[in-house]
Amino acid sequence: MSSGHGAQNPTVHYRLIDACRFLLTSLTIEAILRESTIHTRRERLNGARYEAGLVDAYNATMEWIMAQGGEKSRLGVAALMWISHAEQPLRADELCHALAVELCSTDFNPGKVPSMSELVGYCQGLIAVDKEASTVRLIHFTLQEYLSGRPDIFTRAHAAMAEICLTYLNSKHVKAILADGYPNPIDDDFLEYCYLF
Repeated sequence: MSSGHGAQNPTVHYRLIDACRFLLTSLTIEAILRESTIHTRRERLNGARYEAGLVDAYNATMEWIMAQGGEKSRLGVAALMWISHAEQPLRADELCHALAVELCSTDFNPGKVPSMSELVGYCQGLIAVDKEASTVRLIHFTLQEYLSGRPDIFTRAHAAMAEICLTYLNSKHVKAILADGYPNPIDDDFLEYCYLF
């Protein structure tokens, strides 16, 4: 009889290894396809043989996210922060609205809400939408482990998220919803998350 400590089902272990290999291959292929010329794609393909594994793939993908610059980079990093630190799985509309909130602003501009397809692109494929649950998730649990081990990527994540929620709750948009006797204010795209957390 096994004590349970250190014991692992070999089938589960091999499935995990296969999943990690598939994920690594997928990330490597995406990195190669991001290159703009045949020459740079060949160089990237030749270099892929020497990559040490998922951590290198995640590092390279994070570098690519940062290299996008401007709003794309900001939204990509912020989306990863929200998904990896949220108290519960976020619906796609909640995430998109959270990213449109401007700190210290009393105005919420719906025109600043990014589309989910844009966010998936800005995150370079590190996030996915669960169609059945309408929630957004990281592509693999190893990405959560990677992000947890890199506190330098997200500065004060929980504090930043709390500030965004408070800013949204104090916005004219939310005050108007509550003042108008909205039948169910919790139906608002981001209000339920802010209200609960």
